[in-house]
Amino acid sequence: MNHPPRRSGRHDRYGRHVLSAAALLLAGLTTNAQAAPGEVAFKVAYIDPLSGPFANVGELMLTHTQFAIEEINAKGGIAVAGQGPVKLQLLQFDSKLSAQESLSALQSAIDQGARAIVTGGSGSSVVAALVQAAAKHNERNPDRAVLVLNHSSIDPDLTGKSCNFWHFQFEANTAMKMKAMANTIKKMPEVKKVYLLNQDYAHGKQWAHYGQELVGLARPDIQFVGETLHPIGRVKDFSPYVAKMKAAGADSVITGNWGQDMTLLLKAAGDAGYGLRYFNHSAGSIPGTVLAVSQAKLGQLTWVAEWHPGEAGTPRVDALAKAYKARTGKEFLAPRIDMTPRFLAAAIQKAQSLDAVKIARSLEDLTLDTPVGPVRMRGEDHQALLPQVVNTIAPVDGKTVKVGWEGTNYGFRTDAMYTGNELAQGTECRMTRPQ
Repeated sequence: MNHPPRRSGRHDRYGRHVLSAAALLLAGLTTNAQAAPGEVAFKVAYIDPLSGPFANVGELMLTHTQFAIEEINAKGGIAVAGQGPVKLQLLQFDSKLSAQESLSALQSAIDQGARAIVTGGSGSSVVAALVQAAAKHNERNPDRAVLVLNHSSIDPDLTGKSCNFWHFQFEANTAMKMKAMANTIKKMPEVKKVYLLNQDYAHGKQWAHYGQELVGLARPDIQFVGETLHPIGRVKDFSPYVAKMKAAGADSVITGNWGQDMTLLLKAAGDAGYGLRYFNHSAGSIPGTVLAVSQAKLGQLTWVAEWHPGEAGTPRVDALAKAYKARTGKEFLAPRIDMTPRFLAAAIQKAQSLDAVKIARSLEDLTLDTPVGPVRMRGEDHQALLPQVVNTIAPVDGKTVKVGWEGTNYGFRTDAMYTGNELAQGTECRMTRPQ
């Protein structure tokens, strides 16, 4: 008789079992390889931008996903009783930053046998469309149900009023990130007049909303001197927006811009000689941002993530980053993307099943011992409780910033650190679960 493998790992201070990431890195094929005789392939589809203005972001996220899956596969497979070694097989699709293209990709992925979707780099509106389509498919085809694993889209509605049993969010949401930012701005008296400049889509509007609300609560003395939404990925020259902020007297800007929209904003402000403070969710982790700050020579960009390059006291991330660079030739930037497939592997192992409902239930309240510490996937709304580090792109000084980035003498200065539990907030989620 076959028995499920004994769980390895440890228990946290609450007595909950924390699975070791090392114990879950299990099998031996590349991401695009077919399962060998006696092995079972669990297909995972990556759907994010691989062309257009945010292609560099999509490629970055794809490489992180590939690395994690290859490492899982390189260490033996996911042991599932009665199945033989289970391999994760990655399928790749270009979302083209479009909900319509993403939905077509979803159908193609399902037709090719995918049972989990890794996404998040195309924006919250695209992720929401994927979740809704996946839920409808799953209702009609319970034997071919698919999970949506979201590593980067952070609209609180995704784990709030629009939460869904089939969706899991592996990034701190907008409200959590802005709470960390507001707590930091509270200690920055130099911030007095703030402008809200954001991309015109769900997340941009949320970043502006929570910025005004939470920063306003933390610093009632701050003046919000203007607000503008602009088309995402289509503005080639931000100088008119910079002029508008300057005319309003803003010393700081709360902006959710990322990718090309962030680097072009930095360039326009630098060209105008305008030394703004930028408060952003994750732009520092996107290729080209540090270079843009160094070239502008003006302004300070503060952002928040679960980790930043050069962060002190993170030996496990440092080791992961070293292995990643040795394998890919690229810099490691996002532990949360790396951990997304590892959570999936852990849930499959815990469930001892390839059934999507059982895997989803195993993900609920699963705590994984990750390189950034224990991370729990909150069962009530499928929101991961990640630590957050507020940090600023700044010149290397040998003390607070020791390592330059992107070939520049600018790196990342840690400003404040918060645990996932410190930032956790209530939820409007009222989730309907399959019988």
